[in-house]
Amino acid sequence: MKQLIVCSLLIIIHILLWDQHTAFAKNDINRVDNDLTPFIENHPLLKGSLVGISIRSADTGELMYEYNGDKRLTPASNLKLITATTALATLGENYTFSTEIRTDGKIKTSSVYGNLYLVGKGDPTLLPEDIDHFAKVLKKKGIKKITGNLVCDATHFDDISYAVDVPWSDEEAYYGAAVSALTISPNEDYDTGTILLEMSPNAELGKKATITLHPHTEYVHILNHTVTVTDDIKKEVSITRQHGTNTIIIEGTIPLGTKAERHTIAVWEPAKYAITLFKEALYRNGIELEGVVKYNKTPENSQLIYKHKSEPLQQLLIPFMKLSKNSFGDVFIKEMGKLYKQNGTWENGIDTAKNTLTSLGVDANEVVMRDGSGISHQNLVRANDLTTLLYHAKQKEWFPVFYKSLPISGVNDKMQGGTLRNRMSITLLKEKVYAKTGTLTNVSTLSGYVKTNEGPFIFSILLNHLKISDNGKLVEDELLKLFVSKLNQ
Repeated sequence: MKQLIVCSLLIIIHILLWDQHTAFAKNDINRVDNDLTPFIENHPLLKGSLVGISIRSADTGELMYEYNGDKRLTPASNLKLITATTALATLGENYTFSTEIRTDGKIKTSSVYGNLYLVGKGDPTLLPEDIDHFAKVLKKKGIKKITGNLVCDATHFDDISYAVDVPWSDEEAYYGAAVSALTISPNEDYDTGTILLEMSPNAELGKKATITLHPHTEYVHILNHTVTVTDDIKKEVSITRQHGTNTIIIEGTIPLGTKAERHTIAVWEPAKYAITLFKEALYRNGIELEGVVKYNKTPENSQLIYKHKSEPLQQLLIPFMKLSKNSFGDVFIKEMGKLYKQNGTWENGIDTAKNTLTSLGVDANEVVMRDGSGISHQNLVRANDLTTLLYHAKQKEWFPVFYKSLPISGVNDKMQGGTLRNRMSITLLKEKVYAKTGTLTNVSTLSGYVKTNEGPFIFSILLNHLKISDNGKLVEDELLKLFVSKLNQ
């Protein structure tokens, strides 16, 4: 808590210092212009690629430099800048997501006479420990039996679990997990809708590797086709989930001296995953279920037994932005649709987000938005629009919350540095860049704020059609180094 308070104070001081800078001279930006354009056009890693760059004054919003700034390009996870700002503008920084336990019957003596409902309302941070707590709450109330069914209610959102452009090959990956109003994160890394698989070699050669699931559940079925081998044999292991099932196949060789490894696998139908964990928790706590598990909407006249609330949006933005959690963005999109159009669908949420962009200075007609995470290659945005968005965000009362959520260059702490913790650690840029990263196949992006001796600037770098995405990170870092060093002269 002390570390969080200190971090927050430093960020607030940093924001206040911005307003102490006067506008820089035009010849300063001309000097930068003379260096940036040749850098872009002659860099070998950018040959054959599409580049969009925009730089604005953070004080005035004036556009100081652009290179294809009005060309629509794929933003990858820089789209999360749109999701985060529109969520703050529509939902509010104190917005929470709830999970409820309800019944359509009555509680008498030690029994629930009727059905028991687990109602999800979009919390992307629900943990197995929370599910265990729900069962303990019932036990503490003296409940030992449910005479009806255990009902899973995930109808707060529609049943379209994947954004339109997510390929089936990504469905088993943690970053491509299905979206549901009722879902589980296995731990506080908050890879929503996934399960952790821990694998280590057997103590005996020729035996299968030891596989452990976190959380432990019968919802996932493991087919273990591994073999523990001597250390002179190369480790070759593949982990796949059969499409449309929760059967995970693990094959290959694992040397005896291999350290334990953790792998995160997205589950099929996360609401069923959550209700299965709840059923197992009830059993562990000695609560008998006479009925079966069903899936339905909770009656309006149901009785609330217990309500769990997530942390407020301002806290949820930390893992969303710093760790780039895709599922959070898609939940935020659907929740915006639910709140403003009474139906939590992709279409309604995206319409709400785009309508909100207008109040943030962006022409929404120029933005192609297919999801809330940036996973689609069909998302399109202009670098100039991203810098416009970031300038207008700075004028909002919720800006300190937004700014605090951005990854910080060269800061090792994962929940501060985020996806920039291992980048730009040189003195010139360390802790000077607060920005969102983005990566897709052949795409690398970086947009945010940078502090220089001439004051703070807003920038957006969108690199598309790269041969290797990681090369884009090198270019982004070099470009910012060049920009800051020229202004600091």
